[in-house]
Amino acid sequence: MSGYRNRSIGTLVPMFLILCVATAVLAAAPRRPNIVFILADDLGWSDTTLYGTTRFYQTPNVERLARQGMTFTRAYSASPLCSPTRASIMTGLSPARIGITAPVCHLKQVVLAPTVPERGPPAETTIACKSATRLKTEYYTLAEALHDAGYATGHFGKWHLGAEPYDPLHQGFMVDVPHWPGPGPAGSYVAPWRFPKFQPRTPHEHIEDRMGDEAVAFIRQHQNEPFFLNYWQFSVHAPFDAKPEYIARNRKRVDPTNPQRSPTYASMVESLDDNIGKMLDELARLKLLEKTIIIFFSDNGGNMYNEIDGTTPTSNLPLRGGKATMYEGGIRVPCVIRWPRVTAPGSRSDQVIQSVDFYPTILAMLNLAPQPNQQFDGISIVLALHGKPLQRDMIFTYFPHAPKVPDWLPPAVAVHCGDWKLIRVFFGDEGRDHAYRLYNVKDDIGERTNLADKYPARVRQLDQAIDRFLRDTGAVLPRRNPDYNPAVVALRQYGITGVNGCDVSIDNGRLNVSAKTGDPHFTLTLPNPLPPGRFTVQLHMQSKARGDAHVYWQEKGVKPVFAKQRRTAVPITYDGKFHDYSAVITPTKPLVAIRLDPADHPGSFEIERVQLCDADGKTCHQWTFRDP
Repeated sequence: MSGYRNRSIGTLVPMFLILCVATAVLAAAPRRPNIVFILADDLGWSDTTLYGTTRFYQTPNVERLARQGMTFTRAYSASPLCSPTRASIMTGLSPARIGITAPVCHLKQVVLAPTVPERGPPAETTIACKSATRLKTEYYTLAEALHDAGYATGHFGKWHLGAEPYDPLHQGFMVDVPHWPGPGPAGSYVAPWRFPKFQPRTPHEHIEDRMGDEAVAFIRQHQNEPFFLNYWQFSVHAPFDAKPEYIARNRKRVDPTNPQRSPTYASMVESLDDNIGKMLDELARLKLLEKTIIIFFSDNGGNMYNEIDGTTPTSNLPLRGGKATMYEGGIRVPCVIRWPRVTAPGSRSDQVIQSVDFYPTILAMLNLAPQPNQQFDGISIVLALHGKPLQRDMIFTYFPHAPKVPDWLPPAVAVHCGDWKLIRVFFGDEGRDHAYRLYNVKDDIGERTNLADKYPARVRQLDQAIDRFLRDTGAVLPRRNPDYNPAVVALRQYGITGVNGCDVSIDNGRLNVSAKTGDPHFTLTLPNPLPPGRFTVQLHMQSKARGDAHVYWQEKGVKPVFAKQRRTAVPITYDGKFHDYSAVITPTKPLVAIRLDPADHPGSFEIERVQLCDADGKTCHQWTFRDP
């Protein structure tokens, strides 16, 4: 009996001492810093006062954060659109590897892997990829890593990586407000909103103010433990609306010669900045500023293709392009990182960083190890935060899509290497080979001079690096389009698109149409939308096919695009002689295009001109078919 007791005591005493020592070590160990990640939506590089590129927008709280931390002049999103960049932040992986390459994660269809179709439209040299629509839960996300390390985790604002079971609550977050899978705020920024389970507190509450308050409440609740606050702002994504008093104030400041001149957008930027200030104030009040790492970033460049207040939402000058383009305006974004006692207050860095870097960087900041066999496409940028150069060769941007926005490109991939940037346009050389655009973004920040022909060796070197990147990530690649038809492309310069059920060619100033089916049609697009009203479509045409013609019209933002309620019939004389025909159309929203259905049966037609006149008989636009 005594022997058992001695052995027991002998075992218990060392264990007791170990527990005491461990408790003392834990008590003495400093608490890991909090992490606040502020992600703006569509905020361009020139949309803050960080870089001296705006005379209109006001971002005093972003400046305040910059005075306390480090501003990066060459920070890049992993994609020129939002969901791919958001996925890259959560995983540390490139969109090329994840398969989310487009902002489609709000769609109902659950697609977990990207694909590429076999066939494509005849006007396109390249068949674009189809993106995955959900961030797979098999990824060990940044939120899961921090939660497992003892952090309270909360997500506030936009997610756009999938509805349940792919939502924040299934990806490592304890809290998700407003628990919304959509691409922007539900309906509007200013209440009433249309969130299904999230109601405003006041009749005209602004969603960003509410998100700021919810984030502050999270900070207060978890002030005595380490927390990861993911404040992914809805601002400044569409829909474009703001507080009326802000709009009225900014309208007085508009300079019509300034490309940034939307008072609504300026007001949206202001609300974004207000709530960054709200969080900084609360962290200071709770004496947590020196215990909190703050990252401020944007998911892609500024929006150049929507319209608000009679202009584009913003301008990214001096950068070229914007959201949804592979130029700098689409992927170079504002970035500030505040790491107490590490980043020098008010410092700036020209080191190249990318959204895939945040996950490994945060682990390194907290002395946390990644999971066994966990891989990242990004690197830790801790050296840069200490003011030292990074040991990195290149970053890559993969965007196998072609949204038709200003400065658009067909599906492409880009590599940055120092001051050099190479864009490979897949099958951009008339569908035969890839096309290349090489820029020195230090000397040519606006990417106006393509140096590919001047430096072929550099193009080969960087293109080989692109090949290695695509192989390593297992990217699903765009295809050469076997249906590409240069003749269809040539028609576009005359405004002719959407050819269906017929062959269309231009000869001797006439549009020749050979109908193969009973529903031949093609679309004539206006260079700019016309205001609503009453218009007359005038045709000078000869027909050798039976049946009435029909004229459809397309209104901006209205779907289906060519509905039967927006159609008028035109009786046709099919004697093979030229006649003048007319049809009245009455768009109630801006007129974008008309569609001609020349007959109900197969046959041939010739059209010399199509003229669009307003209610006073004045010509608004005329389509002729001589060399433009």
